[in-house]
Amino acid sequence: MLLIQGKLVSKEIVEEAFVCNLNACKGACCWEGDFGAPLEEAELDILKAIQNALAPYLTEKGMDAIKKQGPFKWSDEAGHFGTTLVENGPCAYMTYAENGIAQCGIEQAWKAGVVEFRKPVSCHLYPIRVMKNPVVDFEALNYDRWDICSAACELGKELKEPVYRFLKEALVRKYGQEFYDELDIAAQHLLAGGKQE
Repeated sequence: MLLIQGKLVSKEIVEEAFVCNLNACKGACCWEGDFGAPLEEAELDILKAIQNALAPYLTEKGMDAIKKQGPFKWSDEAGHFGTTLVENGPCAYMTYAENGIAQCGIEQAWKAGVVEFRKPVSCHLYPIRVMKNPVVDFEALNYDRWDICSAACELGKELKEPVYRFLKEALVRKYGQEFYDELDIAAQHLLAGGKQE
């Protein structure tokens, strides 16, 4: 593990390669899984506030699920709030591009300049998952392996792109430029010394 600004960062985030390959997976992370995308507490109020602005960017089924269940749901099993799901399947905020690839309706509204919130930071950071324990002020960044992302791992290896570099924008959004710069220096030092246990 690396310690960056008091946060534990798994060495896999530095050593493993990853570049989303949407042509291969079609955005399967938007409809696979048992829970909605994890949401931070601050994101709950944001989602509530932007519902009307998001409506034109969502599917009818998605809007119906949100109307019936709310913009997010608590999961006892997962232990966090997550985005609402359509019939325990796709994320309610999922839409499709013309090429059939799943995309985030929230992000489409953001790209159009309709909302300032891009999308849940957990989606932006994937395949990094953040584990927190606020009681002891503990935060760890871990690499999440998911078989639907095998094509992303292959493309990452082909392009020689480590997870943390692929996710630079998301990491800067979440933790700031200084955090990323420190991580990059530590990563280069680690990689120069070869993989270690």
